[in-house]
Amino acid sequence: MKVTTKALLGAGALALMSGMASAADLACLITKNNTNPFFVKMKEGAEAAATAAGLDFQAYAGEKDGDAAPQITAIENCVAAGAKGILITPSNDSVGPALKDARAAGILVIALDTPLADAEAQDITFATDNFEAGLLIGKWAAATLGEGAATAKIAMLDINKDNISVDVARDTGFLVGFGIEVPDLTVMGSETDPRVIGHESSDANPEGGLRAMETLLAKDPDINVVYTINEPAAEGAYQALKNAGKEGQAIIVSVDGGCPGVASVKSGVIGATSQQYPLKMASLGIEAIAAYAKDGTKPTVTEGLSFYNTGVNLVTDKPVDGVPSIDSTKGTELCWG
Repeated sequence: MKVTTKALLGAGALALMSGMASAADLACLITKNNTNPFFVKMKEGAEAAATAAGLDFQAYAGEKDGDAAPQITAIENCVAAGAKGILITPSNDSVGPALKDARAAGILVIALDTPLADAEAQDITFATDNFEAGLLIGKWAAATLGEGAATAKIAMLDINKDNISVDVARDTGFLVGFGIEVPDLTVMGSETDPRVIGHESSDANPEGGLRAMETLLAKDPDINVVYTINEPAAEGAYQALKNAGKEGQAIIVSVDGGCPGVASVKSGVIGATSQQYPLKMASLGIEAIAAYAKDGTKPTVTEGLSFYNTGVNLVTDKPVDGVPSIDSTKGTELCWG
């Protein structure tokens, strides 16, 4: 396998690591950014699997969540290079047409973690069951509060307002798990329960989490439950609570299961997090591309689901009855980043 590194400047200042691969043996990975530990680990898993499979490998990353233009450029580059398969964590659905063009060119397209709304834009998705991930932390939060769940004041820190599938699934899963009626599971914010103080965009990073939490605290200073799309956003939310002298007031729940996030569970900053497995997503994706390159075999979904489920575990040191979980020691054994 050949992997070299160079920079590609353009929309979103796309970062490119390019292997000089033959058309039949090339696999591409396109992530939302190259700074989030989730995507860093995904790249490590994909590169290791490509080496084992004898595939050449190209990895691309945009600057931030929601930045689709660099991903479209990357898709076009992979098509031009004659890639056999593309693994992508799509920033949003605007990358769909480019992926459909890639499929039309005979390229196997596998969405990782975030399926596209247009089913024709990908052959299959390898992902956490993100609704289940949200459901687990919602059930845990409600059980932890007990009778207090009926009067909870909840802050919802999402990625943004684009209704990205992973964002919607985790958000609505949490609310359903908490016991809140969600009329429309395809969008965020359809609930009318007064316990939900509001939804704010965190951009899935600490700075955005801080900003979003400050906004919601200004709306209601008595917030006592904080849902966060991921652990970097949870980090920012905790800092905002701490700055306001309210760090002991609210329980924070999240999704990811990266090593820093599990450490935050151990320290008590995060009450519970749903752990997902990006290395497994990426390595299985590369194995699927290798099989497709060999004889045209395409992967199949997990029975009863519309995607291939790569698994999820709730990590908490404060387990509750009826919600299966692992502790932070086991979570540390399985974590990434």
